[in-house]
Amino acid sequence: MTQDPSGRALSTILWELSAETQRKRISIHDLLVALGDRATGALIFIFAFPNVLPTSPGTSAILGTPLIFLAAQLMLGRAPWLPAFVANRSMSSSDFSSLVKRILPWLQRAEKLLRPRFTGLALPPMKHFIGLLSLLLSLLLVLPIPLGNVLPALAISLMALGVLERDGVWVMSGLAVSVGAVFVVYGVVFALVKAALYFFTQVW
Repeated sequence: MTQDPSGRALSTILWELSAETQRKRISIHDLLVALGDRATGALIFIFAFPNVLPTSPGTSAILGTPLIFLAAQLMLGRAPWLPAFVANRSMSSSDFSSLVKRILPWLQRAEKLLRPRFTGLALPPMKHFIGLLSLLLSLLLVLPIPLGNVLPALAISLMALGVLERDGVWVMSGLAVSVGAVFVVYGVVFALVKAALYFFTQVW
């Protein structure tokens, strides 16, 4: 399972944070502190996975900004850090709790399957390549492409969990989904461009 040094799984940390009643708002900085040295991979998953689920329009653009910063740090092998204008972003405790409740069932199922194997695929230099790929997919994620956010978000989520648990099988699954994501996004963009060109040729 994805655990911190104290033995708590990632799902447990998120649940405990969402259950705190003394906080009115939860900031990204609060998550950084709670997750400690595991924050980069864990936060990449937290900001990517909601895009796999049905969400309101514009969600990918909001969650995509911190995702881009975190993926870049994973690529460079740096400790988790976010600029103040990103780290200070927050949501109400009730909204955070709702988000966690949506993520938790999926994360708990994943934690039962995750385990260290083919660890070389989740360690440098492969880990830095995963960061680079996640960065590129994050850029796709924030673009307003219809149906263009699900597969990139799923690929990032799988790779992030694979890195967290040093599970090369999950990393390979994420890489496979990444290939599919690129083809799907390319197909959607190509269709949109073709439709736009047809529209303008008909109008003019």
